[in-house]
Amino acid sequence: MNKDMNFDVTVIGGGPAGLAAALEAHKEGGRVLLIEREDRLGGILKQCIHDGFGLVRYEEKLTGPEYAQRFIDEFEAADIESMLTTFVTDIKKNDVDFTIRAVCSSGVKTINTGVIIFATGCRERTARQVFIHGTRPAGIFTAGTAQHLINIQGQLPTRRCVILGSGDIGLIMARRLTLEGAEVEGVYEIQPEPSGLARNVQQCLIDYDIPLHLSHTVTRVFGRDRVEAVEICRVDENRNPMPETARKVECDGLILSVGLIPENELAESVGVTVNKATGCPTCGENQMTDVPGVFACGNALRVFDLVDYVSASGEAAGRSAMEYLKEVRANG
Repeated sequence: MNKDMNFDVTVIGGGPAGLAAALEAHKEGGRVLLIEREDRLGGILKQCIHDGFGLVRYEEKLTGPEYAQRFIDEFEAADIESMLTTFVTDIKKNDVDFTIRAVCSSGVKTINTGVIIFATGCRERTARQVFIHGTRPAGIFTAGTAQHLINIQGQLPTRRCVILGSGDIGLIMARRLTLEGAEVEGVYEIQPEPSGLARNVQQCLIDYDIPLHLSHTVTRVFGRDRVEAVEICRVDENRNPMPETARKVECDGLILSVGLIPENELAESVGVTVNKATGCPTCGENQMTDVPGVFACGNALRVFDLVDYVSASGEAAGRSAMEYLKEVRANG
């Protein structure tokens, strides 16, 4: 990292959206900095070892790490500056630019930048956010956490589990857990139809004889130190549990795949308006938020089904950011 900490564009987030945004802004002539809180680029794709990525962009079936590596290789070849293991603690909007304060292994850094692109991704909803009653025993995981434990740390978090929610990562983890020797008692979805891609329903559930129960939800968790069982109920047309349908399923794990929330708390701190229901920022067609000079892309903008569209969103934000910056500077 150069001592000169002045940049045209600063991208916050080094996943597929952030990498695409940084590359596009660089191609448009900008001096770009990418800030990533982890010690490696690639975002969540690092733990997504299943294939199916890149079908739109590359017309190939790539794993998550393979897809990310194509962008990482291009990013490194372009010699774009980056700061890894770095956390942004404060952003100040000035008259014509921004000042970012960030903490890294070498201390606190002050960065001046013309525009900012938020590519901060999204996080998973937890059991408390879907109002599941009971205590807080061990054995309750989001699907992403279970994926990290298995694919990155080599640990099997459950022997017999229930999966709540039919989002794509939940479907994929149903298959992954089965392949690792765990028993998936069933996938339960509160909606009358699955929320994941049809190909994942087929490849991850039907092909492995894993039951999918629509219009059902988990209403209670049993167990003090470790999950011992969960209560399952059918829901009515208003998604209200029907107590008379309750049944108890013994298990040692509950995997949650109940939706994603865009990570925009940092964007809010600089004044960006965020929809409280969706977590998505207010943006125009060029992906600029209601704070001039601040852009959003990828799953921080809205939750996408395919990573190919996440990358396209990043590229669009990179182009728009440079167009905006050139226009501002041209008008003095």
